[in-house]
Amino acid sequence: MKKYIDTGKKDTRSGFGAGLEELGKTNENVVALCADLIGSLKMDAFIANNPERFFQIGIAEANMMGIAAGLTIGGKIPFTGTFANFSTGRVYDQIRQSIAYSDKNVKICASHAGLTLGEDGATHQILEDIGLMKMLPGMTVINTCDYNQTKAATIAIADHEGPVYLRFGRPKVANFTPEDQKFEIGKAVLLQEGSDVTIVATGHLVWEALQAAESLYEQGIHAEVINIHSIKPLDDETILASVKKTGCIVTTEEHNILGGLGESVARVLAQHHPVPQEFIGTNDTFGESGTPDQLMEKYGLNATSINEAVQKVIKRK
Repeated sequence: MKKYIDTGKKDTRSGFGAGLEELGKTNENVVALCADLIGSLKMDAFIANNPERFFQIGIAEANMMGIAAGLTIGGKIPFTGTFANFSTGRVYDQIRQSIAYSDKNVKICASHAGLTLGEDGATHQILEDIGLMKMLPGMTVINTCDYNQTKAATIAIADHEGPVYLRFGRPKVANFTPEDQKFEIGKAVLLQEGSDVTIVATGHLVWEALQAAESLYEQGIHAEVINIHSIKPLDDETILASVKKTGCIVTTEEHNILGGLGESVARVLAQHHPVPQEFIGTNDTFGESGTPDQLMEKYGLNATSINEAVQKVIKRK
């Protein structure tokens, strides 16, 4: 089987910062807005090189979304930056009315998503943001897996016409995708071919899926691993092609299984090719304070849980 190498742990939010810095050099219409979290969003380099194209809004996230929507009218491409909780739940009305309904070309860039926010606890660990955003008509939803992919996605969404929600995280995680990758919105990445089970993963769980696949291979189970970075639009074709071969699927995400990637995949299967499915994710619960590793272990968001889910779903074939 193909082996993926961690070239050195990096945080995905730094991938966003690097992508934004690159856009500052290549796209004069890109502007950035932040709600008092410049360091956390790694926007420093963009600001240093393009001070006239940056707007510090302060702790006024709803106002930031309204300003971003207005900037698009003059042809600007605004990238907003704050934590995922404040990028969605706190400002949902402004996003729905001023950005999604009006089809404004705003890029909502959200860091510190999911349980891996860690010690800040449940009030900041949003686990329902993918569901909130994917339900908005016309909203593209992207959840990247490592530094390199986040940088590539940040650059790619500037060329996409329409509102985008880009979700990434706080901790340093394995960096294993190609540095020179082409990021294609709506196109899944087949990481590992297999014949016994399909594992569909997104965000930080992609690396865990690959680790699970290695363990399963040693047990004689050949897992097909698919990286779903674009949750909306979803790559139905790649998912269906895989399950028609394997006959069962496990979906895994750092998000509530109610409204997340797993439910989107289940809809595709129900409409076109029903097969047994197991879900890895949080289940109708808020998070709590702890280190990222402790929380991922407690809530079963790791390679061990994926391995167990694979064993279970294969028995249902």
